[in-house]
Parts: sequence; structure tokens; C-alpha cells
Amino acid sequence: MKAIHITKSGGPDVLQLQETPKPTLEKNQVLIKVKAAGVNRSDVITRKNTATYGKGSPQTLIPGLEVSGVIEEIGAEVNDKKVGDQVCALISDGGYAEYVAVDSSHCLPIPEGISLEDAAAIPETVFTVWFDVFMLGKLQPGEKLLIHGGTSGIGTMGLQMAKAWGCETYTTAGTQEKTNFLKKMKVGTVLNYKKEAFEEVWKDEKIDVILDMVGGDYTQKNLDILNKKGRLVYINGMKSTDVSINLRTIMAKNLTLTGSFLKPQIAEVKTQIAQQVEKNIWPMFNSKAIHPIIYKKFPLAEAAEAHRLMESSEHIGKILLTM
Repeated sequence: MKAIHITKSGGPDVLQLQETPKPTLEKNQVLIKVKAAGVNRSDVITRKNTATYGKGSPQTLIPGLEVSGVIEEIGAEVNDKKVGDQVCALISDGGYAEYVAVDSSHCLPIPEGISLEDAAAIPETVFTVWFDVFMLGKLQPGEKLLIHGGTSGIGTMGLQMAKAWGCETYTTAGTQEKTNFLKKMKVGTVLNYKKEAFEEVWKDEKIDVILDMVGGDYTQKNLDILNKKGRLVYINGMKSTDVSINLRTIMAKNLTLTGSFLKPQIAEVKTQIAQQVEKNIWPMFNSKAIHPIIYKKFPLAEAAEAHRLMESSEHIGKILLTM
């Protein structure tokens, strides 16, 4: 099969299309003939530093955390899926390829009304938001949620999920084009952080949960605007992971500061997330309350261009590689 390999740590040009053997199945896995793969910020981080974030030898490292496609083969102990099923799946790596092997319990059926190709934009965002906002952040209907970076794949999906969950939503973006897009989506209150200070504008809003991927000096500002017993959840620190905070703020308001990486979670946790997502979020797709926002699709061979777009942060929503 053809697959994109990270040939060494470096820029987008280290991504090379190469021939490689098809994955061999373990007894609890299915083999998916991939239709499309999602491109995520984690893929860029892995590409830049394979020694720290990669798995195995850089010469055999295939990035990619989510795919959609058709099951072509099933393992000996798989009884919840069958050959021919159309699925989307969360994977630990290997998505930038024509075939991928994945635990059957990490695959979900394609939501009603979503094309097989577009479904590749769903798993990583939905699983991340469910794990961090709903499981760790314990967001409840009627509460207020702020997501920084509202036009990211995480942002566009998370805001829709929270709104459909019955929550009041807030978000930030850095250009007029992006703020206009979010306003047209009608996913809550939008602020251009380059023109206004969110910690001033929303200082009296008493926000219950904040999902942040910025870090740096946003951290104390986030703590300042949280409601009593509020929860601040981190999934990245693009500005800085080295932060200074006032612990008194946390103690005085009984706040929770937490976060996670989805990729290294054990298989059992991902299975639990998949089960809860299918039960709670899949009906939202079926009712058209939520849908993936897709910015651009690239052929597999143009993975380097897809990474350049991801690093530019010009995109709104998801970037996909198609087979």
C-alpha cells in the first residue's frame, strides 16, 4: 500500500509517499480501506520531533489519528463489526495510508447524512471534546462554556456539541473573517482577541468550563473569569506551556485545573469514549444539530501542503487527506 512516512524530524518536506506493507491484524482489530484521513495539530508536533512524540523508528512512522473508510477484513475475535461496514475511527497513528488496522471498539458507524469521506473529520475532534469538556470538565446543560480558537477543528465541533447539549457558548478568534464565520454558525458569543481582551469583556459572565489550547498568559486570565467551582481544561499550550498562576484564585473559587493528551490514552479509555460518544453525540449528527466543518481536502501525496496549511492557522475547521 501507499502511505505517508515521516522520514526524519523536520518541516513538511520530510513527509514522503512510500510503498509499505499492509498492516497485519490482531485478533481484536479490523482492517480499514481508508477513504480519507484527518490532519491534526498533533501530526505536526510528531513530525517536528519524532524522537519525543513518534512511535518506533522515524523511517517507519506514519502519522494520522483519524480515518474513515470501509472494513475489508476482521480479526478472529471481532463480533461487533463485519466486512463491508462503513466506519470512522480514532487511531494512535498510521492514518495517512491506504489501509489501517484499528481496534474494532474504536470504530463508529458513519453518522446519518455525513458522507464517507467527510466522516474522517469527526473522530479526533468529537472524542477530544467529549473526553475533555464532558468527562473531565463535567459540562452540564445550562452551564457556560468558553473554547479558545473557535475556528479550529476542535472549536467548530465543540461549540456545536455544547450548544446542542443545552449550554451557552463563548469563543475567541483572531481575524474578522473567522469571527464572521463563527457568527454565521450561530454558536454563541464571539470575540476577536486581537481587538478586545476577553478577560475584560467576559469578567462578569461567570463561565463554568473553559477549553484552552493557548496556554501562556491566557492561564491566569482564564482562572479569573471562571465561575465558582469552574473547570479549566488544557489540550495544548501553543503560546507556552510554562505558566505563572495565582493559586489563591484557585482556592478562593474552588476551581479545577486539568487537561489531557488523547493520543496516549489506553485502549480501554478510548473504547469508553467511543461508547459514550455513540450514545450521546451521534444522535446530534442524525438530527442535523451538528456537522463537521471542512476547510480543504488534499490528495494523500500532498500531505506536506496540508501540513503547511495547518501551520499557517489560516484554515477554518478541518483539513483532510483523501485516497
